Amino acid sequence: MRLRWPLLIFSSLLSAFSQAYPHQEVLPEGSRISLVAEKLSENAELDGVHPTEQLFPPASTLKIVTALAAKLELGDNFRFRTKLEASGSDAVIYFVGDPTLQTNDLKSLLTLAKKNGLKRIDGDLWLDNSAFTGYNRAVGWPWDILGVCYSAPASTITLNNNCVQASIYTQKDGGTRVYVPEHQPIRVTSTVETVSKTIKKSRHCDLGLVANPDNNYKLTGCLVEREKPLPLKFAVQDPELYTSHRLAALLKQLNIELSGKIRIGSAPEKQRKLIAMHQSEALPDILEEMLKNSDNLIADTLTKTLGAKFFVQSGSFANGTEAIKQIIFANTGIDIRNARLEDGSGLSRNNRISATKMAEILRYIWKHEDELKLIAIMPKSGESGTLKYRQSMRKLPIKGQLIAKSGSLYGTYNMAGYGLDKNGQPNTIFVQFVSDYFPEKRDDNTPVIAPITHFEQLFYNDIVNFSQAIPKK
Repeated sequence: MRLRWPLLIFSSLLSAFSQAYPHQEVLPEGSRISLVAEKLSENAELDGVHPTEQLFPPASTLKIVTALAAKLELGDNFRFRTKLEASGSDAVIYFVGDPTLQTNDLKSLLTLAKKNGLKRIDGDLWLDNSAFTGYNRAVGWPWDILGVCYSAPASTITLNNNCVQASIYTQKDGGTRVYVPEHQPIRVTSTVETVSKTIKKSRHCDLGLVANPDNNYKLTGCLVEREKPLPLKFAVQDPELYTSHRLAALLKQLNIELSGKIRIGSAPEKQRKLIAMHQSEALPDILEEMLKNSDNLIADTLTKTLGAKFFVQSGSFANGTEAIKQIIFANTGIDIRNARLEDGSGLSRNNRISATKMAEILRYIWKHEDELKLIAIMPKSGESGTLKYRQSMRKLPIKGQLIAKSGSLYGTYNMAGYGLDKNGQPNTIFVQFVSDYFPEKRDDNTPVIAPITHFEQLFYNDIVNFSQAIPKK
């Protein structure tokens, strides 16, 4: 008996190895992979593709799940509504985490309020932030990216995508100069040195960013000399302080006098009167921006909004991700309770879901596309959104033949979506989860195709051929 078990184990491992997808050999040793590739309308799967039940970081493919939950719970008529009300001698702006709210929208809100009689605020102007609670960033967001805009805080009071654009110039004297638009209430200092490529390599020196809580930023390290400025995007660290400064400037510009102060929080309970309201675009337009351009802020504010609506309380990452699980199960029967979700964007390194569950989500969306219209707003390979310039999708036969959502984190390269038939209709669902991908670094400058790009080209080519093959009779 002791002799047979090792033989059985070896036999089972050999069988699993022989059935492995052949192209995964181009990936570095140690990479984990789970693939799905199966027809939508018949019981057929791509040869060699055998998904596991292991949990993987979904990265931004998680936005597909978030989009489905938002469609099911909020509906197409949903809009973020930012209201301005009178409260005794005070005025209150009720923020609801609208990720699309811009300075011009606030200006229009105040202009309408002034037209409706708000020429002076005798008390305070309250910025109500009670719609959300808890942290503005989810568990598992890396500390070293908190200063850049794709990890902007998902806050109740959100303005201008919680993002400020600036630029840094290299100088002949070895220093650098930072430009920030004069109207932006942030401060940036730089100790960055201008160096040659050789010096940068020998000193192992990169451009660094220290983001402080009061919207003050410090750039450190070094930057190779360049003719044109390097564009920068800073995530606003304190959205409430930032918005307060922008509102103060707007009040002055519109000649609306404020006797008291701009305060953050819930105003004292008094009789309220609606003066003006701003509405965002409807949910389908918001979801299209989220899926096409992989907008993290939209995904995470929608997650908190789902938590608020589903549990009838202030929204948070905790109740929002739980709401997503329950909404999906109640409406579709798909059980993702074993998935670990910390946010709705996929930015958290702690998120986990299996490729098979992602495939179930994709299949449900396809079956109900007439009502959901989610496939219609996803990126198309080599043509739109985040897939337009993806190296593995830019050329035929892959270009234009896949509709999918990408997702990448450190060591993770994912894709989830649909292969199209010869008539351009979804015919196949596919999921690519690749994690623990750490290729060997090269010291020379010889051009080389990255292993992940090579793998994707082979896999996507197989998906296209599989989707467009003539069905067997």
